Amino acid sequence: MKIESQLEKVASFQHLELLANQVVEGFISGMHKSPFHGFSAEFAEHKVYNTGESTKHIDWKLFAKTDRLYTKRYEEETNLRCHIIIDNSSSMHYPKLGESQNFFENKIGFSVLAAAVLMNLLKKQRDAVGLSVFSDKYEYYAPEKGSDRHHRMILSMLESLLIKSTVQKSTDTVTFLHQIAEKIHRRSMIILFTDMFQTLSGLNDQEALFNALQHLKHNKHKVVLFHVVDKKTELNFDFDNAPRKFTDVETGEEVVVFADNVKEEYEKQTKIYFEKLALTCSQNRIKYIPVSVDESFEKILLTYLVEKQNFG
Repeated sequence: MKIESQLEKVASFQHLELLANQVVEGFISGMHKSPFHGFSAEFAEHKVYNTGESTKHIDWKLFAKTDRLYTKRYEEETNLRCHIIIDNSSSMHYPKLGESQNFFENKIGFSVLAAAVLMNLLKKQRDAVGLSVFSDKYEYYAPEKGSDRHHRMILSMLESLLIKSTVQKSTDTVTFLHQIAEKIHRRSMIILFTDMFQTLSGLNDQEALFNALQHLKHNKHKVVLFHVVDKKTELNFDFDNAPRKFTDVETGEEVVVFADNVKEEYEKQTKIYFEKLALTCSQNRIKYIPVSVDESFEKILLTYLVEKQNFG
């Protein structure tokens, strides 16, 4: 079942955990029917057998069904520590949602549900998860743990992010990425959800931002950057040519323009910045994944599973 239809089916659920579980179950079901190596419906309770390991924990019944060697995973095993970071600045609450729209159709809602989906998968695999939230301040920090109580606490925090504050929140990405990097001592997978709309007035500001991203990799962490955007308006600048007033949601600054007059230059500069960001991430061995709020969560789940398999 496609993730899109799965979301339509469960859009009436208000509880974040239930919705996340429905997305994951649909994804696992799809993987079970696909040739994607190593990810079947059983992967939550098993791990691939590596040559040289003890054979006493091999699940021979599963081998008979799949013709692949898997070993049973036990509850005390924690194979991965994952720290999720969410940018909660005002620009992440774009676009403004209508009454008929789902909460995950803007950037913060998409990021919150994506985080909950990853947490659901981490819980199934008995891995530890932590959370940091930042905007113009370091709003929240929880270290990596795997208990049910810890998961409920983080889910409650994620749900609270869906209630937009009327206060304009700017983004101090550089400061808080450095602070978060210093807090994570044990080797972890770090997953960042942000629109990367940090105010950059020049090359020095860009350099500072890229240095902060690089800092996340200290202690041999693996870093995945999900660059969350509303592709229709933020990349393609898809507006009619009536005069429009554009308001910076973080500073309150306003400008009235005809979209056609700035569309070409806007798209050019946006493309340059995104390409620079992707190149810098590649040079620093940071996994850079652009995602749009109108996409499914399949790309996020596949990226996580592939990166986990390569974590080693």
